[in-house]
Amino acid sequence: MSRSSPSNASRPRSSARTVLVLSSLLAVPWSVQTYAGGTIGDATFLFAWGLLAVDPLSVTTTAEFLFAHTRGLPEYILAWPLSSLLYGLALVSAVAGWRAGREDPRVTAGLLVVAAVAQARLAWGFSVQPTRTAWPVGAVALLAATWVCYGPVVRAQLGLDG
Repeated sequence: MSRSSPSNASRPRSSARTVLVLSSLLAVPWSVQTYAGGTIGDATFLFAWGLLAVDPLSVTTTAEFLFAHTRGLPEYILAWPLSSLLYGLALVSAVAGWRAGREDPRVTAGLLVVAAVAQARLAWGFSVQPTRTAWPVGAVALLAATWVCYGPVVRAQLGLDG
């Protein structure tokens, strides 16, 4: 027995609250790298939009990083711009759902989950280096936002709300 797809009119739309929750992830460090014996002043914060180093204070945008600093770096670091792209696509999808009613919440939620997996991969890659620990704050935040904003809708669409 096949399940028919709900029409756009019957699909739930993202709300302004969902867009606000997803937009707030821009303020959350996606990965925080610390060093053994170091202080918070030695930490590096990776955001979706760029990298913030505390000592000395400096900011590198994601675009600048991609076009100026990627030569010779380990492949796992590319998980950062990939996850930023996936997050950006999810945010565009949520905005489209809110403003125009044109969103499949399963796609938006899927983009957020894959972005979280990429962030976890990035943190793991940094953490295997001696004396460095990376905290996957962004992966946790992305999964929490997905659960809060899309969990009930996706479970209902998949018939799992039962």
